[in-house]
Amino acid sequence: MSKIIAIANQKGGVGKTTTSINLSASIAAAEYKTLLIDIDPQANSTSGLGVSKNEDSIYEVIEGLKEVDQVVLNTYMPNLDLIPSNINLVGAEVEMVSMENREKQLYNNIISVKEKYDYIFIDCPPSLGLLTLNALTAADSVLIPVQCEYFALEGLGQLLNTINIVKKQLNPTLSIEGVLLTMFDTRLRLSHQVKDEVKKYFGDKVFQTLIHRNVRISEAPSHAKPVILYDSVSIGAQNYIALASELIERTNPKTIEETK
Repeated sequence: MSKIIAIANQKGGVGKTTTSINLSASIAAAEYKTLLIDIDPQANSTSGLGVSKNEDSIYEVIEGLKEVDQVVLNTYMPNLDLIPSNINLVGAEVEMVSMENREKQLYNNIISVKEKYDYIFIDCPPSLGLLTLNALTAADSVLIPVQCEYFALEGLGQLLNTINIVKKQLNPTLSIEGVLLTMFDTRLRLSHQVKDEVKKYFGDKVFQTLIHRNVRISEAPSHAKPVILYDSVSIGAQNYIALASELIERTNPKTIEETK
């Protein structure tokens, strides 16, 4: 059974795209069929996997110009496919306003490929607009990256409120998959304070795995590679491999295996 996970936080710079690329790649490396959908107009997940921003994208699917299987691309990683994004998505939110069932455009279009994959990840834009609403309506759960910095919890209440509204009105089965602490620096008291605050607020929803501040994670996108391919022995690569293992364990891999 396929699991669709939206990676969302309206706050920018929290490691959302970094997590989308590296978690997807790590799950794929564990031999699970994985699809990454980039619905951020900045298209950083797209370029981070070495795909041109000029390819047909999720925009064409939402606009009804292409079928979803026409825009799915194989990446250089076995088991990892991508539906790219491009700058045209900026206009999609305006164009969707007049559409019927506008919050379900993504869901209605990806349902046809859902059963081809074990995991589908959606990299959301840093906002709570229609594109993020579409992702939350299509998803089974939400993974929330939170950076270990001073304003970490700022805006999280708004995101949780949006998740609750989507759950009540559009997607009653939506749940929080987990909260991921990113940019953790063991030397800083602030990182430990933020970790304690987040755990106090979210309890066992917080992933045990911490994503440490690591230069290899920052360098990997400039080489259009996930960190596990750029430097597989780095702390960053090991963190995302551990996160993938934790997520697989949380989402009951036996069920997934039995449906293959």
